[in-house]
Amino acid sequence: MAREELTRLTGNVDDPECSKNDCPNLYRTKSGSIVVQGDISEAFQPPQGEALVEIPEAILKEAVRALGW
Repeated sequence: MAREELTRLTGNVDDPECSKNDCPNLYRTKSGSIVVQGDISEAFQPPQGEALVEIPEAILKEAVRALGW
């Protein structure tokens, strides 16, 4: 799936700090699931084929507002 196929829920695309799409963000897929972009976390070892990422709480709150939840 290409990033262009996702709806970005967070992040100011005009922010020079995130101009290369390298900041933590949440995206929504066409099927309604959420894709998380963040820093790799080593809190525990997830099952094979899964990964852990960390995102700031503010990013999650921004996504909730964007979704109207």
